[in-house]
This record gives sequence, C-alpha cells and structure tokens, in this order.
Amino acid sequence: MKSGHLLAMLLGIFTVALILIGTVWPVPSAAAYAGGESLMRSSSTPEAAAANLGDEIRMHTWNKAYASLANKAQFTEQEFVHDITGYYPSLRTYATLEHVEVFPLHESVNNAEVRMKLHWSTVVGAYVSTRDLRMVRNGDRWNPVWPIVKEPTVPPQIIAVNYMRWDVIYRGPGDDWGVQDVEAPHVRIVDMHPVERAEGVVILGEILNEDIVPAYVSVTATLLSKNQSLIATAGSFDKISHLLLPKQVTPFLIEFPNVTLSQVGSVRMVPLSTLVAASADPVIEIEGQQLNPAPAASLTGQLINQSGQVVNIAHVLGTFYDKGGQVVWVADEYIDRALLPQTPVPFEIHIPADLASKVSSQRTVVATYSSGGSQ
Repeated sequence: MKSGHLLAMLLGIFTVALILIGTVWPVPSAAAYAGGESLMRSSSTPEAAAANLGDEIRMHTWNKAYASLANKAQFTEQEFVHDITGYYPSLRTYATLEHVEVFPLHESVNNAEVRMKLHWSTVVGAYVSTRDLRMVRNGDRWNPVWPIVKEPTVPPQIIAVNYMRWDVIYRGPGDDWGVQDVEAPHVRIVDMHPVERAEGVVILGEILNEDIVPAYVSVTATLLSKNQSLIATAGSFDKISHLLLPKQVTPFLIEFPNVTLSQVGSVRMVPLSTLVAASADPVIEIEGQQLNPAPAASLTGQLINQSGQVVNIAHVLGTFYDKGGQVVWVADEYIDRALLPQTPVPFEIHIPADLASKVSSQRTVVATYSSGGSQ
C-alpha cells in the first residue's frame, strides 16, 4: 500500500516537472500552435520570414500570409490562395502541407533569395514543390516577394469532339441471359522481369489489352523461394495505367522491399481485368519530349489537353527501354494542377542516375481523372 502511494507521488512530481519544462522550454512546433494561435518567430532574417510564411500557409491563415508579402499589391488574396491550392480542383486542392524547408541562396544588405521546399501529403502519396523567393528588407523585418503563377484564361470557344465511346449494359435481376454476364476483356502480360535495387526487388513489365473493349486492369506478383515457399505477394497501385482502351499497353512496377533476388526462385504473375464503360476523351497530347542525361536524368515534356473539359488530375507514366527493347525502368509523375483545355503544362519524370546510361528509348502514357470519372 505504501509503495502504491509512493508511486503515485513520484508520478505526480514527474508530471509537474514535465509541465514546467514544457512551459519554460517549449517545443517549436508546439509553440507555433499554442491555443490555436500562431506564435511566429521574428522575421528579422530572410530565412525566418520565409519559414513564417510557410507556417501560415500550413495553418491556412491566408490573411496573415498575404499581409506579409512585399508584392501583395500585384495580386489579390484570392489569387494568392488559388496559386497555392489550385484554381480548379486538383491534387493540390486536397493536399496537406506537412512541413517546409528553407535554404538560403543569396543575401545582401536589403535583398536576399531563399528556396522554399514545401512537403505535401496527397491522396497519392508525398509530393514536394519548390518556390524560389526574393526577400526584401523593410526596416528590421524581411518580407517575401511571392512568385505568383496566374492561371491562364481560356478564351470562349467551341471544340468539336469525335471520339470512340463504350457503354456497358449488364444483365439485370429479371433478365435471363444465361449464367454469366459479359466476359472480362482479354489482357496479356507482354513483358516481365525482376530487378534488384537497393530498396529490394522490383518487378517491371507491360500489359496489353488485346480485346476490342476497354478494360480496367491490375496485376499481382507472388515471389516464391527456391523450395517454392511463399516470400511475398504485392500488386500494382500507382505505377500503372489502370484503364486500357482496346490494343493499348500500360507499364507496371511492383515493389518488394527488403527482398533480394538471391532469395527468389520463381515469380507468379496474375493479370486481372474487368469490363468497364470508357471513352477516348479527353485526348492528352504529349509534346516536346526529351531525355535528359545524368546526373539529373529525367524525361521532360508538355501535356496539352485537346478536349473541352477540365482534367482535374493527370498521371504521367514513362516506360524506359534499353537498346534491345527490354524495359529498364518505370517512373511516373502526378501533375499537381488541373489541365485546362488547350493549355500546355510541363512535366518532369526523374530517372535513377545509375540506369540513365542504359536508357535508349521511352514511351509515355497519360492517365487522367476528371470530376466525371477516370480515363
């Protein structure tokens, strides 16, 4: 009984000590949000002023963020907010800013340059955007000059559409059409091979929809040891274009972390397909594709939405081949802003530096999502 009272007393003393420590030496992140209010650091340096702006963007205190800008007379607060969250629904609209990194680039007496790396959390994973800010001294404070990117205005026009469309009518509960509905489209894996990377084993390949109807596709891979025991099973998620029109091909990449090729005896692949309604619209044209060498190896280009509808999310998939035509790597990028009709938007897909010298050719496909559904 005495030991119980002693333990309670010690816990009480420990709790009070923690409260006092937290009050005297608060954690920076806690101080920034105490009582729901922003207790920002002084903007007496360019880096601190940029960090404060990042905190205000993260907390959606748009009026304070806008008020801190040196060039706010050049645009409205609404334009500033739309520049960050998107003028139309897109990945950025529903993204959460997790944290901001600030790197000094240059500083003189009254001017400075800093780089802000904004780390976002989105429905398709982490995303990083970068803004280079000019900073201006105003007395004992520094104010950011926000490099706003205004959304281009699409002029009123009529765009004629002429595209294929597939609708699906399934058997109803009162219909007697036989035992089965329309069978699933025929799809086939046309290339598959495992490679070993530092993070584990990766299965690369391509799937062909060899049918005359559209298919929603996915693929699972099972790694078996040399004695045919199960190592792991995984499926494709975002490194694939799930909707395939007739005769279209999509790459896929499946990751098995913490597995080595020496453990693998065989790989069992299972392609899956479902018949879905689809159309060939919107048409996304890819222009100016260019393979850039290491050390910053990448594939760059522009997407142009040839349709008359806004594409909310575009997913660019690059398949990279060696001289023999074998898949060397599959990489992708989600475009963080909506694609407006007839408006070019740049993309950049990064290629691992150690694989860049093996890449001889590439093929790019674009999967899209609009408020009406995916394509």
